[in-house]
Amino acid sequence: QLVESGGGLVQPGGSLRVSCGASEYTESINCMGWYRQSPGKEREGVAAIYLGGGVPYYTDSVKGRFTISQDNAKSAVFLQMNSLKPEDTAMYYCAANWDLGLLWAGRADYWGQGTQVTVS
Repeated sequence: QLVESGGGLVQPGGSLRVSCGASEYTESINCMGWYRQSPGKEREGVAAIYLGGGVPYYTDSVKGRFTISQDNAKSAVFLQMNSLKPEDTAMYYCAANWDLGLLWAGRADYWGQGTQVTVS
C-alpha cells in the first residue's frame, strides 16, 4: 500500500510538497515516482527515481520546477513542486515498481489513492 499526503490548494507561482510512503516494507519496491491526471486528460508520468538514488526522470513540463527525492530506508518519495502553474492542477498518484523503465512506462506494481493538487 502506498499512502500519499501533502496536496492542497495553492496560488500560481506557489509551492507544495507531496509525500508518499509504503505502509509496509516490500522487497519488490526498488523505485518510486509520481503520476498525475486531470479531468479529460490521460495520466502522465511526472517524476520517478530509484530508492537507492541516481538520476531521476522528469517529464519536460516540470523540469526546473519540480524536484523528486527519496528516502530508501523508509521506502518513501517526495515531490517538491515550485513555481506551480494552473496546468499543474491534477490528482497526483504515487507509484512503485522494481524497474524504473517499467515504472516510467506506467507499469507500476503499486499505486496510491492520489492526492489533489489545485493551482488557482
